Amino acid sequence: MQKGIRLKGGIDDKSFANRLSHEPEIVELFLTEKDMERTPLIRERIREMRRRGIKAYMHHPSKYRGAYLDILSEEPEMITFYRESTAELLRICEEEDAKCVIHAHYVGMGNAPIDRESTIALREAIASIPGYDSGLLLWEDSTEGLFCYSNPYLIDDLIVPLNLPINVDVSHAFIGFRGDNDKLCEVLERTAPYARYYHLVDSMGQRHDSLPLGAGLIDWERVKPFVEGKDFIFEINLTGDHADCTPMVESAAFYAAVR
Repeated sequence: MQKGIRLKGGIDDKSFANRLSHEPEIVELFLTEKDMERTPLIRERIREMRRRGIKAYMHHPSKYRGAYLDILSEEPEMITFYRESTAELLRICEEEDAKCVIHAHYVGMGNAPIDRESTIALREAIASIPGYDSGLLLWEDSTEGLFCYSNPYLIDDLIVPLNLPINVDVSHAFIGFRGDNDKLCEVLERTAPYARYYHLVDSMGQRHDSLPLGAGLIDWERVKPFVEGKDFIFEINLTGDHADCTPMVESAAFYAAVR
């Protein structure tokens, strides 16, 4: 069986069985708003992985009632869901030996300017989340907006002051810099002390395309030294019902061959 298999999938039977069939080292469970109504199943999946020696990660739901989550949202119901779901997943992490990836936002911050003042407002919102710095919640960057590495204040005025545990999505950073490998590697170097986990995905650098490794323009020979020794998954866009993760397995083979 191929080594270095690190996958993402849902908690539904078909997806979960497919991921386990590849004997992975790590599985990240992508959760939905609906999944938060069946947390016993989430726990069951994590326990099954633990029995098999698989490290368990979760991904906080990305949407609430069809809209992408935003920690600075002015909608009280969205903020309530954000905070309550985060608290519940943190409990699962503590009790089931797992970790959870979380976004401050996904597709920007509306009309919020990309400036130091707005970045500090975002920092304060993150710091108000219980357990934000526990190391069980890992904060992921977006392709645009305040929590994107194209924001020149993100590292110095948010990540460093909070000593924030982060998940670096290599493709998101690459897209944020419109396909600049030099700037991507600068970010990987600067965030190395805070990065606990990585999403490895290729991209052409212009939009959120989530390509298999080798199908885009990311220079993986330059990226790999920053990732070595840390946890990561291959987060590749899948077709159909997302049950077949072959592009992730193929990406693992590509990555293993990178020298």
